[in-house]
Amino acid sequence: MKHNKLDDMNCSIATSLELIGEWWTILILREAFFGTRRFEDFQQYLGIARNILTTRLRKLCDGGLLQRVPIKEGAKRHEYKLTAMGRDLYPTLIALTQWGDRWLHLDGAPVKFIDHVTGEEIDDVAILSKQGKELDARDLLLIPGPGANEETKQRLSLLQIAWEKHHEGE
Repeated sequence: MKHNKLDDMNCSIATSLELIGEWWTILILREAFFGTRRFEDFQQYLGIARNILTTRLRKLCDGGLLQRVPIKEGAKRHEYKLTAMGRDLYPTLIALTQWGDRWLHLDGAPVKFIDHVTGEEIDDVAILSKQGKELDARDLLLIPGPGANEETKQRLSLLQIAWEKHHEGE
């Protein structure tokens, strides 16, 4: 069953999922963050079919997350390097890993993230206010951003009214 195109939605999550939402894609990005660069290494570490890997790497390059570069000048072989756009996904992948560790890997985390300088395990990824206070979903109010279309503005207006009714008298 083929899904509808998500990038038609006025939603940053849907647009992002159109590019990175397929599970092989996330695992390829994980490998890139672990330092994997060459096609053969991606294939070996993931056990992924060549045709699927080729398609996913091309999509990541076309989408701006990876850059295909010659191994050395004039070489026919290439490697794949994360771009700035790709590197910006690191907090997302760490957050997804930490969520999986907390809720799915009850025997313990398969991988720990350690600060290279201090040797200490990193804190959980968190959403912070500008003052540094940790926030959860109940603390957030959604308002239209500059890219919101009329449908999104209307939907967020209804959500804001419901939020205000829910929080009356607190």
